[in-house]
Amino acid sequence: MTVRLDISANRQARKWSHRTQIARVLWALCRPLFRLSPRPLWFWRVWLLRAFGAEVGRDVHIYPTARITMPWNLQIQDDSAIGDAAILYALGPIHIGARATISQYAHLCTGTHDLTDPARALIHAPIRIGADAWVCADAFVGPGIRIGPGAILGARAVAMKDLPAGTKGIGNPMQVWP
Repeated sequence: MTVRLDISANRQARKWSHRTQIARVLWALCRPLFRLSPRPLWFWRVWLLRAFGAEVGRDVHIYPTARITMPWNLQIQDDSAIGDAAILYALGPIHIGARATISQYAHLCTGTHDLTDPARALIHAPIRIGADAWVCADAFVGPGIRIGPGAILGARAVAMKDLPAGTKGIGNPMQVWP
């Protein structure tokens, strides 16, 4: 039995504008300048992100192994930190509040696919991390999710629903911890 895939529908679902395609290629070419920079050169990585349209505040520490897709969709406020090997999959906007921490291996993912569409069209929804929030090691934040100010998403937790301000979320699926 052979299965025939409708490739044209899938191609149509994944189209980016020419401007976005060019920007993505340029960012990919500059990525080694980001990744190979010495750890203490925070200002260099911030400057490079700003050159690609990111809005980055003062005293932001981004580690060189952090992976950022489409930096022009990124807004990071003052005194925040993005840890080693964190993934900011910014197909849509990501807003990170002041003094927030995104720990090592954490994954903020704004993109997904429309599972009701046979073409599996790419869709995205913004992620908002509140001021003083902490997304702990290896945690996952899905599209359209808000982590409230002062909230903590525990290590390896999966946030597919909002985490209210000042609360702690743990587990997969995430549950608010007392």
